[in-house]
Amino acid sequence: MSPIIELSQLSKIYKNNGEPKRVLNEINLSIEPGQIIGYIGPNGAGKSTTVKIISGLLQDFTGKVMVTGLDITKDSNEIKKRIGYIPENASIYESITPMEYFSFISEMRNLNKAKTTEKAMKFLKLFEIEENAHQRVGSFSKGMKQKVLIISALLHNPDILFMDEPLSGLDANSVIKVKEIITHMASEGKTIFYSSHLMDVVEKISDRIVLINEGKIIADDTFEGLKGADKYESLELMFARLTGNRIEHSEEINETLRN
Repeated sequence: MSPIIELSQLSKIYKNNGEPKRVLNEINLSIEPGQIIGYIGPNGAGKSTTVKIISGLLQDFTGKVMVTGLDITKDSNEIKKRIGYIPENASIYESITPMEYFSFISEMRNLNKAKTTEKAMKFLKLFEIEENAHQRVGSFSKGMKQKVLIISALLHNPDILFMDEPLSGLDANSVIKVKEIITHMASEGKTIFYSSHLMDVVEKISDRIVLINEGKIIADDTFEGLKGADKYESLELMFARLTGNRIEHSEEINETLRN
């Protein structure tokens, strides 16, 4: 089976006060269809940069990026037809309604309008905001706006779904539903690229966990494989161990609060 995502020697340098800063350092990664990839790392490790490059939002990089067998530098528009992207923070025009936004997505992706409307209403009902279908987004809570973003990324049934902190602002019931959606999509051969700080969610849903630190992949395995001999180790503890950070701060915290 051919990889659906393949990164070869992927590097990215930003300018920081005129000085070059290497955010990604020769990343090599191959992902098969139907996998749920948990992509984790500390703040500034390069997670969001990786996602933006693979999804065609950033083009100034070195190395090779192949998605669905296509080169992202040559076939970006074609690749974008086959992927969905849920960012942590994205702007939605606050003067429009969810259904107006979905209609815009439908036209942009050249989808069947009637089928898209029907599918959108089913998703709105699933997330329990169908009564808000024709209300202005400006009146929505952060969680409601996030639900609209999630739905908009699913309307065209993407082959690959990129999720960058997708659960931001969601209630517990909606988090469960998103997990079920991810699992169902993977069972149909869809690929999920899930980037998050919520270790418990990554631990539960991922077939494979890729840990990036300082622009380099330092671990790539199943959760069971990463735990090694310590069968009681959580993903949070494993993350701290591999990135060289301590979690046991009790005495330090107690001392700080006492002062």
